[in-house]
Amino acid sequence: MTSRGEDLLPSTRRALLHRIAVAQRDGRAPSLVAAVGREGTTAWSGVRTCLDGHAPDAGTQYRIGSITKTFTAVLVLRLRDEGLIDLDDPLEKHLPGTGVGGATVFQLLCHSAGLGAETPAPWWERTPGSLRPEIADVLGDRPQMHPAGHRHHYSNPGYTLLGSLVEAVRGVSWEEALRREILEPLGMHRTTSSPVAPHAGGWAVHPWADVMLSEPAEDLGIMAPAGQLWSTAEDLLRFAAFLAEGDDRVLSASSVREMRTPAAPVETGGSGYGLGLQIVGGEGRVLFGHSGSLPGFVAGLWVCAEEDVAAVALANVTSGLPAATLAAELLGIVVEAEPRIPEPWRPLPEVDDDLLALTGVWHWGTSTFTLSLTGDRGFQLTPLGGKGRGAAFTYRPDGTWTGQNDYYAGETLRVVRKDDGSVDHLDLGSFVFTREPYDAGAAVPGGVNAEGWRGLGG
Repeated sequence: MTSRGEDLLPSTRRALLHRIAVAQRDGRAPSLVAAVGREGTTAWSGVRTCLDGHAPDAGTQYRIGSITKTFTAVLVLRLRDEGLIDLDDPLEKHLPGTGVGGATVFQLLCHSAGLGAETPAPWWERTPGSLRPEIADVLGDRPQMHPAGHRHHYSNPGYTLLGSLVEAVRGVSWEEALRREILEPLGMHRTTSSPVAPHAGGWAVHPWADVMLSEPAEDLGIMAPAGQLWSTAEDLLRFAAFLAEGDDRVLSASSVREMRTPAAPVETGGSGYGLGLQIVGGEGRVLFGHSGSLPGFVAGLWVCAEEDVAAVALANVTSGLPAATLAAELLGIVVEAEPRIPEPWRPLPEVDDDLLALTGVWHWGTSTFTLSLTGDRGFQLTPLGGKGRGAAFTYRPDGTWTGQNDYYAGETLRVVRKDDGSVDHLDLGSFVFTREPYDAGAAVPGGVNAEGWRGLGG
């Protein structure tokens, strides 16, 4: 029931198989295919099915629903990286007449444009796309439910607009851009807009009886960028490897990191949404990916960059089997049973004595930090004792550094020198870091009281 799992321990393979067996039974799915990737290759795949003597495999197509949105987001980021659009552009600049006001491309990507979650009736997922041939048919009379930029509100029509944006700027269909710019370069030959055999059929299972109803596989038409795609476990692991590392043929590593940076907090704890990617935390790990569903199918794809592990779960049932949760659990089984072996420690290839002299203990007022030298002339600021604001900083050609995360993201770190060239203090967004707490000779917040430090009787 498994394949290509020789590099996982037998106990890990059995735990993975047991988990999908329970999921298929409890979720009452006609079939379930799952796979785990590690270090860019398929480490394990497994299948459970209700049919004797016939089973799908990691090359069988299932519909992946809203995982399609991540592909659409990649196409939009490519336009940005080529200088054809800016993420802060109002959609109207490139796609006039939509009626969504000043909603920006960025807001559409992270579901903060205020658009409605669904199209006007009838339910777009279970009816032909020909019922909604134009953007106006998708948006309806009241396209915006909330002011743009004020809150996260998941929107399927929003990704329809992004697909139309791709078509308007590229001058080709969304499907053609997808095939040419993502699927072919990544070798995802079993990912298509329409099903190509072998593929699973979609089913609904009665809530109170073990009987099934065939679900229609509608062509979503203009809504395709929000959920049209069919794919396989093997192809989705290829996509996961790309999301973890980037691929210059498609999108750079820095741009895929931007996609998985939280851009809008969702209204549940411990999660967020980037640019076409869901981001969840828990069990000491951060996962990014996407869930998906359409009538007859559920899907989940998660990646853990720190452990270089990804997991996919695909099932052909409308509801009852939480595919996204299952994929996260499969990833967790591998990470907990076989944690990644870290690379050997190696010294930096070279060292700049001036930078080395900046390392060590610094103080902001009475708070103590260490400054460590990292690769490419960068620094890591770390609060001693774990309390305080830390950040990584990357070097800029002008001799300053830019904060990369948390409170100091985007802030500038600079070295301020005395007239004789020696270091006086570090300035981080107006915060003065000195070698001594409240250094009397430093700028604010240097020592103020002329009597200096004193005890209770001083």
